[in-house]
Amino acid sequence: MYRNGKPFFIKGASGFTNLKQLRAAGGNTIRVWDTLNLGRVLDSAQANHLAVVVGLPMPPSESMDDFYNTPKADAYTRKITNIIEHFKNHPALLAWCLGNELAFPYKPKYNQFYTIFNGLVDMIHQKDPQHPVTTTIMTFQKKNIINIKLRTKIDFISFNIFGSIKTLKEDLEKFKWFWDGPFLITEWGVEGPWLAENQNAWGAYIESTSTKKAEQYLFNYEKYMPVDNPGFLGSMVFYWGQKQELTPTWFSLFDENGAETEAVQVMRYIWTGKKTTERAPTLKYMLLDGKGAKDNIIFKPNITVSSKVYFENADTAGLTFKWKILAEDWFKPNGFFSEKQPKGMDNLIISQNGSALNFKVPGKEGPYRIFVYVYGKNGSFATSNTPFYVLRDP
Repeated sequence: MYRNGKPFFIKGASGFTNLKQLRAAGGNTIRVWDTLNLGRVLDSAQANHLAVVVGLPMPPSESMDDFYNTPKADAYTRKITNIIEHFKNHPALLAWCLGNELAFPYKPKYNQFYTIFNGLVDMIHQKDPQHPVTTTIMTFQKKNIINIKLRTKIDFISFNIFGSIKTLKEDLEKFKWFWDGPFLITEWGVEGPWLAENQNAWGAYIESTSTKKAEQYLFNYEKYMPVDNPGFLGSMVFYWGQKQELTPTWFSLFDENGAETEAVQVMRYIWTGKKTTERAPTLKYMLLDGKGAKDNIIFKPNITVSSKVYFENADTAGLTFKWKILAEDWFKPNGFFSEKQPKGMDNLIISQNGSALNFKVPGKEGPYRIFVYVYGKNGSFATSNTPFYVLRDP
């Protein structure tokens, strides 16, 4: 990858907020998924000396009858053409990403999808030869890679990869006989809330503390990131900002006000080699009435219970605690978690004393989750949460 005539290795993040912090941490690139407010995003990136991989959304390839075989595809092509012409000369632009986690199927019935897809790639190459075109696929899938190589005209492949990063080096090595082209990792980070082994008895997902996640970010990068592969263009950590996905903290490297977790400090070390002198608070775990997240905690409604968070350092002087109780978000319409955070229940908190809290259990039966945000003197924070269930007597 070259930028402004010089070799450019991507040290990036997926997200469009907290750009000043990204630059200060040693990052140089952001990746956005759509064109909403694209001009403002590009201008903000330029002001912070960052490059941008711009996502151009594509309907799933399976949408043949209601998109790719209809006039909607022509209208979409015109829309994307206008975007390319409008932004192709923006100094922050690095590359175009056509589609996110598309499937690239074999069957002839999908030929029209490839016709539209390649038509867009050709259009971008013609109108903007200075910026390459990529597309993202979910994990390292040989079927997708085969069809991308044989049936598309993109310049490089991008991977959204989480837990399967553990096998990425081996996957690349074993498949290089067929494909050994350039690639970018557009999403990587902690494992997401989709593994069955991380669920309790009623299906609530168990989330690690932010301290544990920071350890995972560093371990996964140092052990599994294919930095020595000649085709490796760089990587983009997920998620640089605050994002509701099952919980408001699972992937979020920041809170909604821009305070940073320890994972941001880890990324600063990865990108610059410099360790932070003042770390975020280091959490060990949270207990509800002496029980942990994996203990299938069930309470009767309207009783008073206690919660306490424990630290590696017993001295909690100077720390600020913020607690939230939320109804559990576990419904996935269309296979995706809602991006809207459930409403908090602040009226349930009875008393707080440092790292301990007393609260009233909700009166309505169902699943809930209690969160703690612990802020240090330097403004960074740590977080932990525990699911519990409210069950009435039969």
